[in-house]
Amino acid sequence: MKIEIYSDIACPWCYIGKRRFERALGAFNQPVEVVYRPYQLVPDAPAEATPHRAWLAERYGPQSRAMDDRVAALGAADGISYDFDAALHANTFDGHRLLWLAATEYGLPVQHVLKEKLLAAHFTDGVDVGDHTALTAVAVAAGLDRDRVTAFLASDEGSTEVRAELDHARALGISSVPTFVIDEKWAVQGAQETSTFLRALEQAAADTATDTATAGSCDDDTCAV
Repeated sequence: MKIEIYSDIACPWCYIGKRRFERALGAFNQPVEVVYRPYQLVPDAPAEATPHRAWLAERYGPQSRAMDDRVAALGAADGISYDFDAALHANTFDGHRLLWLAATEYGLPVQHVLKEKLLAAHFTDGVDVGDHTALTAVAVAAGLDRDRVTAFLASDEGSTEVRAELDHARALGISSVPTFVIDEKWAVQGAQETSTFLRALEQAAADTATDTATAGSCDDDTCAV
């Protein structure tokens, strides 16, 4: 079974969804290949980072702080420490390029480690995930070679591939993240409860085993793509 997770580094719900999905995988008794795919909530975010609180208030108004507080409370229950006062609104394209590099040259386990470190850097540590120096430090901590990462970020390598994956997400009709695509047949959208993710995995496995998956069906928070 292959799971493609479309998510953004700057998406707080993607962090919560990652935690809950990982718990579901731990309870699922079949091998699963997990690949992180890119999605940008704000593709036109400027190169120069700005304070997250100010950006969110401009976009959503006075209720923005309550939105952050709700996410922080839910995240804490999943072991995530959000620091929205320190968080920076930054362009995530180069971070997605690094995730592509990790998967392509270092393997999916390294990509998973990098994804976690990028999320923690953005949401907990107040790191500018659009800055090449900061990205290099995060990537090296995840196991990537410093010289390779430095040269990679200074180039356009991986840009065409990442843009193609972003286009593919739009072609699939993905308009919100996280979205978990199972074997290119089913999708689960949102930071669902662990039990919902586990039911989706078990249902997909059962449908695949009996070859009775029906395109266009929707059940138990699992929908055909």
